[in-house]
Amino acid sequence: MRFTHPDGTAVHLAYCTNVHPAETLDGVLAQLRDHCEPVRRRLGRDRLGIGLWLARDAARALDSDPAALSTLRGELDRRGLEVVTLNGFPYEGFGADEVKYRVYKPDWADPERLEHTTALARILGALLPDDVTEGSISTLPLGWRTGWSADRARTGHDALRTLGTRLDALAELTGRSIRVGLEPEPGCTVETTHDALAPLTAVAHPRVGVCVDTCHLATSFEDPRIALDDLTAAHIPVVKAQLSAALHAEHPGRPQVRAALAEFAEPRFLHQTRTRTPAGLYGTDDLPEALAGDTLPAGTPWRAHFHVPLHAEPDGPLTATHPELRAALTRLVGGPRPLTRHLEVETYTWQALPPGLRPTDPDGLADGIAAELALARDLLTDLGLKEQP
Repeated sequence: MRFTHPDGTAVHLAYCTNVHPAETLDGVLAQLRDHCEPVRRRLGRDRLGIGLWLARDAARALDSDPAALSTLRGELDRRGLEVVTLNGFPYEGFGADEVKYRVYKPDWADPERLEHTTALARILGALLPDDVTEGSISTLPLGWRTGWSADRARTGHDALRTLGTRLDALAELTGRSIRVGLEPEPGCTVETTHDALAPLTAVAHPRVGVCVDTCHLATSFEDPRIALDDLTAAHIPVVKAQLSAALHAEHPGRPQVRAALAEFAEPRFLHQTRTRTPAGLYGTDDLPEALAGDTLPAGTPWRAHFHVPLHAEPDGPLTATHPELRAALTRLVGGPRPLTRHLEVETYTWQALPPGLRPTDPDGLADGIAAELALARDLLTDLGLKEQP
């Protein structure tokens, strides 16, 4: 979906396909047929943007075989789909029964992360629509904090500088500018947008910036206006933004609230949990840990890294951080100029929701994703953007 900002800039809205992950090219092609095209039809659109997640094996197949890349481009066109952004954070196994800490490997101190991201940039350059010259990729925020040493940080920074040089060369060769954004996430060495300032200032490359995920932003209790203003002041580009909402518990000490939170404590993904007190930010790596005894202070609200559907509040006594999403989106594209031109709905946790909230078949999932995109569309038009045909 494309929108025109009041300043004349085109703003793209997509949804991320990591909600129905596939490891191979055949799996990606099946996604387009079974999931993405049905969502487009529900929205009544001739064209729908998707943010592809390409696992290692699919990316290698596309990067090494021009015919495979041509097949994917042809399928996108045939099914009324377009790609201007990729999710390069998970490397492989995102559809496994247990993902948890595995999603943070390889990190940016591992040469494979650089090679994989470079391959994604080449692929995206070839997939961009003919009338689009800029693409974006979100990536791991350097690495998980445990074991992230000064030496690994230097290696990671060097890898990002090398990536920037490669992106420059790709732009010169193809005329397509691909930018990559570190995606701050709770528990990582770059947990917040504030944490991104120092490493990205050290890397200092205009094609390497930040991907702002509004669920992560809210989980860490960042004020979206301050966070985005700080990035702007530091001249760090917002390469893309992922529109998502976190789980919020206003009174986590109450038994009924803890029982409701326990419904979201599932075994597949990591659900980092945070609370802010006058003494600072406290957190756990996962929701079950937070619920075990007195690990976290219970006198202040908790937020959990669980991507809640944008159009639907969870059942009481829990809520979602939809107000923070709206505040972030207002700052991102509601001003005289957009801070980013690529927006992506990224609710990958549909099948991890409590059973009563979980879609029971592909039609239910398509209905939910279409409803999220319709909500995002309404938020954008409320901010003065005009939807393009």
